Amino acid sequence: MKGILGRKLGMTQVFQEDGTLVPVTVVSAGPCVVLQRKEMATDGYDAVQLGFEDVKEHRANKPELGHAKKADTAAKKFIREIRGMNPAEFELGQEVKADLFAEGDIVDVTGKSKGKGFAGAIKRHNQQRGPMSHGSRYHRRPGSLGAVDPMRVFKGHNLPGRMGGERITTQNLEVVRVDTERNAILIKGNVPGPKNGFVMIRSAVKGQK
Repeated sequence: MKGILGRKLGMTQVFQEDGTLVPVTVVSAGPCVVLQRKEMATDGYDAVQLGFEDVKEHRANKPELGHAKKADTAAKKFIREIRGMNPAEFELGQEVKADLFAEGDIVDVTGKSKGKGFAGAIKRHNQQRGPMSHGSRYHRRPGSLGAVDPMRVFKGHNLPGRMGGERITTQNLEVVRVDTERNAILIKGNVPGPKNGFVMIRSAVKGQK
């Protein structure tokens, strides 16, 4: 298992050697700094904590500054633990760059989906609308709320509410190209989140080709 943090820059397209046009998402991956190493003996699991993108010192609190000082670096905006990475292979304060991945690797990308605000049941849950003819009086409202006897709405019922802004993982995406000079990784297809949103790239947990 290997992983890195980055920022989604947007989408473009590249030509492969056989002339095939491939849509790709460009991710500015790293350099990340190893802030902490979690080991089985002390923490009960193996993981490596990475930090991406510096924060101005006056914008970080004392615990954040102290935690970063142990790795001899500045406080970071985006911090995540990646389980499964062997902590013995990394040193505290070590930089992790885009060359950790190679062309052809299969990865899982995790990010926060775009926030869409308050949405109705049709947009949010793909429910069907009512008749649109005159006099229907039932067009885009929620449907039945369940049994009458309990006198309540059951938990988990699909109703209007805030849509998006959730942690999403897209699995089994292919690394098309790695630009080590610019610390950029080009991933086939789209990945979760808006432009300039933070993402986490990890080795695929299933579907390895």
